[in-house]
Amino acid sequence: MRLALLGCGTVGGEVVRLLHEQSADLAARIGAPLEIAGIAVRRLGRDRGDLPVDPALFTTDALGLVKRDDVDVVVEVVGGIEPARGWLVEALRAGKSVVTANKALLAEDGGTLHDAAAEGGADLYYEAAVAGAIPLLRPLRESLHGDRITRVTGIVNGTTNFILSAMDATGAGFAEALEEATELGYAEADPTADVEGFDAAAKAAILASLAFHTRVSAADVHREGITEVTAADVASAKAMGCTIKLLCIAARGVDAAGRETVNVRVHPAMIPLTHPLASVGDAFNAVFVEAEAAGQLMFYGRGAGGAPTASAVLGDVVAVARNRLAGVRAASESAYADLPVRPMGEALTRYHVRLDVADRPGVLAAVAGVFARHDVSIATVRQGSADGSPGTTGRGGDAELVIVTHVAPDAALAATVAELRGLDIVRSVTSVLRVEGGF
Repeated sequence: MRLALLGCGTVGGEVVRLLHEQSADLAARIGAPLEIAGIAVRRLGRDRGDLPVDPALFTTDALGLVKRDDVDVVVEVVGGIEPARGWLVEALRAGKSVVTANKALLAEDGGTLHDAAAEGGADLYYEAAVAGAIPLLRPLRESLHGDRITRVTGIVNGTTNFILSAMDATGAGFAEALEEATELGYAEADPTADVEGFDAAAKAAILASLAFHTRVSAADVHREGITEVTAADVASAKAMGCTIKLLCIAARGVDAAGRETVNVRVHPAMIPLTHPLASVGDAFNAVFVEAEAAGQLMFYGRGAGGAPTASAVLGDVVAVARNRLAGVRAASESAYADLPVRPMGEALTRYHVRLDVADRPGVLAAVAGVFARHDVSIATVRQGSADGSPGTTGRGGDAELVIVTHVAPDAALAATVAELRGLDIVRSVTSVLRVEGGF
């Protein structure tokens, strides 16, 4: 079985190393040896250290490599939308199996790849696109196909989980925790894709598509990052017996017309310390799956890095190579449900709201009246000083109210916060966070 490898960076280099180190075992598992037909790279002259590969295999002509008749499987670890999409569509239409780690492409235009795979009768595998080495996508699309998944909640970005874990452990602010993550190599020089939730949103789209048999794109995912999370938010979460995580949440639901829908979102949220995801620290990933028959399932492990991602890539390579030798194709995309995506405003959630208010009689009643007007029920209220000191009066005669709501439509909660911002008794709405999980 001959492979075309597109990309030879951190992940691609690890794929080459594992192919070399485990060649005998891989051949035994597949029933035929794996050989590298060629490796497409941007620059031929780059120093690749002691990579165990013949330099003659490198080429800058990725499309030409994909089109070669002696290539059976195309492995893509370049990333991005174009030109990767063109390469993979060409391979799939020609009947060549594809293994990719390209979450951005799958989330933006996975339908095109699945259509090309169906046209060419080829396999499309992408376990490495979400949560690195954690076996997650295969269970969703194969092991749980006899069940009905109702909800998927996950921590799928290691950088943001490291930052929030550091803030929780040390009391540091976001900027300090990000600086530490950068120094340790967890955050890129430009961390936007991670801290603004773009990476997690792409993964959420892939998870929702598999879990609910519906094509979901990144554009369907409500996305918020963690840049506005403060040390005060983390401290407030601790006071409630909670911690803050950047969650991807995909859930079934019913809209106002009684139609079954899905809602997919990524945002920071407080979760109780009793929730299985609360203990996931450092740069680890974990995904919590709820299904009608199987109940609650947890997938946990390292979600990024060259070696873990390469492990997932090679697992897929073994699967597609076996299929090719047997002359069969894996089950095609399952998108039969075609459920509509429910807008974020209709999602049912809870809010944690911190307000700096005037410390005078009637303020709490006025604030409660705003919640009542929008049909949002208050679960708890905690009052303290605006500067965090004991008592009810802070500097300048202000006080702090911390309000946690019961479940309500997100649009109603957002409208409540908007009205609160306009009250003269409300000095500022200092924090708004969603609350997930039971108490």
